[in-house]
Amino acid sequence: MLSRWAQALINARAGGEGPDPLPYGENLLARWAEPHRRYHTTDHLIAVLNRVDELAHHADDPDAVRLAAWFHDAVYLPDRSTNEERSARLAERALPEAGVPPQTTAEVARLVRLTVEHDPAERDHNGQVLCDADLAVLAGGPQEYAAYAAAVRAEYAFVPDDAFRAGRADVLRQLLGREYLFGTSAGQTRWERVARRNLTTELELLSA
Repeated sequence: MLSRWAQALINARAGGEGPDPLPYGENLLARWAEPHRRYHTTDHLIAVLNRVDELAHHADDPDAVRLAAWFHDAVYLPDRSTNEERSARLAERALPEAGVPPQTTAEVARLVRLTVEHDPAERDHNGQVLCDADLAVLAGGPQEYAAYAAAVRAEYAFVPDDAFRAGRADVLRQLLGREYLFGTSAGQTRWERVARRNLTTELELLSA
């Protein structure tokens, strides 16, 4: 994992100098391994990075997208609504210090903030790749999707069942109300149908 981080960071420097990438990567991995996390874990980070690699040809700046994947849930407390903003600010502090140019830093922070709604603009290729990579979990097989849904519930264990079911159902309806869940052509071809089936099934179970 640290080698993947270092490569993305060095590429994003565009030939510029900077400090050793490894301490920055170690700090991020420690954040992703925090004990209160159940879904937003290092496994999720790995999955998103793998999907970004699969979709990289759709992005205008794949390395900025990779850095955004590393930061997008770097700050995560399930009882807070400011996680994406705080994660973006962490990127804005860390990346310039790590040697990343201002324009790339700004793009990484923009992409992290985009994961609040996962609704990039039609021509926002970087945003489409990051959001598709983050939402690809919705298109897992039955066991994978069940494990994902259970992990989300575990992160919100402090929320009473009735309140969680109502809130989760609202999120699912919002997603299903979109014309497309995925922005890239590859995401739509590979994941759209299965993801919609999974969301519909979960919504039916929540409403039972």
